[in-house]
Amino acid sequence: MTATPDLGTPQLASPDLLRSAFRRHAAGVAVITASGADGPVGFTATSLVSVSAEPPMLSFGIGTGASSWPAISTAEHIGVHILGEHQAELAATFARSGADRFGASTGWREGHAGVPVLDDVLVWLVCRIVARVPAGDHRIVLAEVVLGDPSRAGRPLLYHQGGFSGLRD
Repeated sequence: MTATPDLGTPQLASPDLLRSAFRRHAAGVAVITASGADGPVGFTATSLVSVSAEPPMLSFGIGTGASSWPAISTAEHIGVHILGEHQAELAATFARSGADRFGASTGWREGHAGVPVLDDVLVWLVCRIVARVPAGDHRIVLAEVVLGDPSRAGRPLLYHQGGFSGLRD
Protein backbone atom coordinates (compact mmCIF):
# COMPACT_ATOMS: atom_id res chain seq x y z
CA MET A 1 0.00 0.00 0.00
CA THR A 2 1.32 3.43 -0.88
CA ALA A 3 0.91 6.57 1.13
CA THR A 4 -1.82 8.91 -0.06
CA PRO A 5 -0.91 12.58 -0.35
CA ASP A 6 -3.02 15.07 1.56
CA LEU A 7 -6.41 15.16 -0.15
CA GLY A 8 -7.54 18.32 1.59
CA THR A 9 -10.72 18.64 3.60
CA PRO A 10 -13.61 16.79 2.01
CA GLN A 11 -16.97 18.54 1.74
CA LEU A 12 -20.38 16.97 1.83
CA ALA A 13 -22.19 17.00 -1.50
CA SER A 14 -24.03 20.27 -2.09
CA PRO A 15 -24.81 22.69 -4.91
CA ASP A 16 -21.83 24.81 -3.78
CA LEU A 17 -19.47 21.82 -3.96
CA LEU A 18 -20.63 21.02 -7.50
CA ARG A 19 -20.33 24.66 -8.61
CA SER A 20 -16.84 24.95 -7.10
CA ALA A 21 -15.71 21.74 -8.78
CA PHE A 22 -17.01 22.71 -12.21
CA ARG A 23 -15.50 26.21 -12.06
CA ARG A 24 -12.20 24.35 -12.44
CA HIS A 25 -13.48 22.41 -15.47
CA ALA A 26 -12.91 24.34 -18.71
CA ALA A 27 -15.86 23.95 -21.08
CA GLY A 28 -16.71 25.07 -24.57
CA VAL A 29 -19.39 27.73 -24.85
CA ALA A 30 -22.55 27.36 -26.92
CA VAL A 31 -25.76 29.30 -27.32
CA ILE A 32 -28.99 27.33 -27.65
CA THR A 33 -31.89 29.05 -29.44
CA ALA A 34 -35.53 28.28 -30.17
CA SER A 35 -38.59 29.97 -31.49
CA GLY A 36 -41.00 30.74 -28.65
CA ALA A 37 -44.61 31.90 -28.53
CA ASP A 38 -43.41 35.49 -27.88
CA GLY A 39 -40.43 35.43 -30.23
CA PRO A 40 -36.95 33.92 -30.22
CA VAL A 41 -35.35 32.68 -27.00
CA GLY A 42 -31.84 31.57 -26.19
CA PHE A 43 -29.32 30.91 -23.45
CA THR A 44 -25.64 30.25 -22.97
CA ALA A 45 -24.75 26.62 -22.30
CA THR A 46 -21.52 24.95 -21.24
CA SER A 47 -23.11 21.52 -20.95
CA LEU A 48 -23.13 20.68 -24.68
CA VAL A 49 -22.11 17.06 -25.32
CA SER A 50 -21.79 14.90 -28.42
CA VAL A 51 -23.91 11.81 -27.75
CA SER A 52 -24.01 9.67 -30.91
CA ALA A 53 -22.54 9.63 -34.40
CA GLU A 54 -25.28 7.44 -35.88
CA PRO A 55 -27.72 9.03 -35.73
CA PRO A 56 -25.90 12.33 -35.08
CA MET A 57 -27.12 13.42 -31.64
CA LEU A 58 -26.11 15.86 -28.93
CA SER A 59 -27.35 16.85 -25.49
CA PHE A 60 -27.38 19.87 -23.21
CA GLY A 61 -28.84 20.75 -19.83
CA ILE A 62 -31.30 23.51 -19.04
CA GLY A 63 -32.78 24.54 -15.69
CA THR A 64 -36.55 24.30 -15.45
CA GLY A 65 -36.55 27.78 -13.90
CA ALA A 66 -34.72 29.33 -16.87
CA SER A 67 -36.57 31.94 -18.91
CA SER A 68 -35.94 29.88 -22.07
CA TRP A 69 -37.32 26.64 -20.60
CA PRO A 70 -41.00 27.20 -21.55
CA ALA A 71 -40.04 27.51 -25.24
CA ILE A 72 -37.48 24.66 -25.11
CA SER A 73 -40.01 22.44 -23.29
CA THR A 74 -42.36 22.54 -26.29
CA ALA A 75 -40.03 23.22 -29.23
CA GLU A 76 -39.64 20.62 -31.96
CA HIS A 77 -36.36 22.14 -33.21
CA ILE A 78 -33.55 24.13 -31.60
CA GLY A 79 -30.42 25.89 -32.79
CA VAL A 80 -27.00 25.05 -31.35
CA HIS A 81 -24.21 27.58 -31.86
CA ILE A 82 -20.59 26.93 -30.90
CA LEU A 83 -19.02 30.30 -30.14
CA GLY A 84 -15.60 31.59 -31.16
CA GLU A 85 -13.17 33.28 -28.80
CA HIS A 86 -14.21 36.65 -30.26
CA GLN A 87 -17.77 36.19 -28.92
CA ALA A 88 -17.39 36.60 -25.15
CA GLU A 89 -19.84 39.53 -25.15
CA LEU A 90 -22.44 37.47 -27.07
CA ALA A 91 -22.02 34.65 -24.54
CA ALA A 92 -22.43 37.12 -21.68
CA THR A 93 -25.56 38.61 -23.27
CA PHE A 94 -27.22 35.21 -23.59
CA ALA A 95 -26.16 34.32 -20.02
CA ARG A 96 -27.50 37.53 -18.45
CA SER A 97 -31.00 37.41 -16.97
CA GLY A 98 -33.29 40.04 -18.47
CA ALA A 99 -30.92 40.90 -21.35
CA ASP A 100 -32.29 41.79 -24.79
CA ARG A 101 -30.71 38.70 -26.32
CA PHE A 102 -32.05 39.24 -29.83
CA GLY A 103 -31.67 43.05 -29.87
CA ALA A 104 -29.90 45.15 -32.48
CA SER A 105 -26.43 44.04 -31.35
CA THR A 106 -27.19 40.35 -32.06
CA GLY A 107 -26.93 39.29 -35.68
CA TRP A 108 -29.27 36.45 -36.50
CA ARG A 109 -31.73 35.12 -39.06
CA GLU A 110 -34.59 32.67 -39.13
CA GLY A 111 -33.34 29.26 -40.21
CA HIS A 112 -34.80 25.84 -40.92
CA ALA A 113 -38.05 25.14 -39.04
CA GLY A 114 -38.12 28.76 -37.82
CA VAL A 115 -35.09 28.28 -35.56
CA PRO A 116 -33.11 31.47 -34.81
CA VAL A 117 -29.61 31.03 -36.27
CA LEU A 118 -26.88 33.34 -34.95
CA ASP A 119 -24.39 35.02 -37.28
CA ASP A 120 -20.59 34.76 -37.14
CA VAL A 121 -20.40 31.61 -34.96
CA LEU A 122 -17.82 28.84 -35.44
CA VAL A 123 -20.56 26.26 -35.96
CA TRP A 124 -24.33 26.37 -36.15
CA LEU A 125 -26.61 23.35 -36.10
CA VAL A 126 -30.36 22.95 -36.34
CA CYS A 127 -31.53 19.94 -34.34
CA ARG A 128 -34.78 18.07 -33.77
CA ILE A 129 -35.52 17.42 -30.12
CA VAL A 130 -36.03 13.72 -29.44
CA ALA A 131 -36.23 13.65 -25.63
CA ARG A 132 -36.26 15.77 -22.48
CA VAL A 133 -34.97 13.75 -19.53
CA PRO A 134 -35.65 14.92 -15.94
CA ALA A 135 -32.43 15.46 -13.96
CA GLY A 136 -33.03 17.21 -10.63
CA ASP A 137 -33.89 20.89 -11.22
CA HIS A 138 -32.79 20.55 -14.88
CA ARG A 139 -33.75 18.66 -18.00
CA ILE A 140 -31.24 16.96 -20.27
CA VAL A 141 -32.35 17.63 -23.82
CA LEU A 142 -31.39 15.08 -26.47
CA ALA A 143 -31.49 16.36 -30.03
CA GLU A 144 -30.73 14.90 -33.44
CA VAL A 145 -28.73 17.10 -35.82
CA VAL A 146 -30.74 17.94 -38.96
CA LEU A 147 -28.37 20.38 -40.72
CA GLY A 148 -25.64 22.89 -40.01
CA ASP A 149 -22.47 24.65 -41.04
CA PRO A 150 -19.12 23.85 -39.37
CA SER A 151 -16.98 25.71 -41.92
CA ARG A 152 -16.03 28.94 -40.15
CA ALA A 153 -12.39 29.12 -39.08
CA GLY A 154 -11.40 30.24 -35.62
CA ARG A 155 -10.71 29.17 -32.08
CA PRO A 156 -13.41 28.27 -29.55
CA LEU A 157 -14.58 30.34 -26.62
CA LEU A 158 -14.07 28.63 -23.25
CA TYR A 159 -15.67 29.11 -19.85
CA HIS A 160 -13.38 28.63 -16.85
CA GLN A 161 -13.22 29.98 -13.29
CA GLY A 162 -16.36 32.08 -13.82
CA GLY A 163 -15.20 33.86 -16.98
CA PHE A 164 -14.82 33.54 -20.74
CA SER A 165 -11.45 33.10 -22.45
CA GLY A 166 -9.74 31.58 -25.47
CA LEU A 167 -7.34 28.70 -25.84
CA ARG A 168 -3.69 29.34 -25.00
CA ASP A 169 -0.81 27.68 -26.83
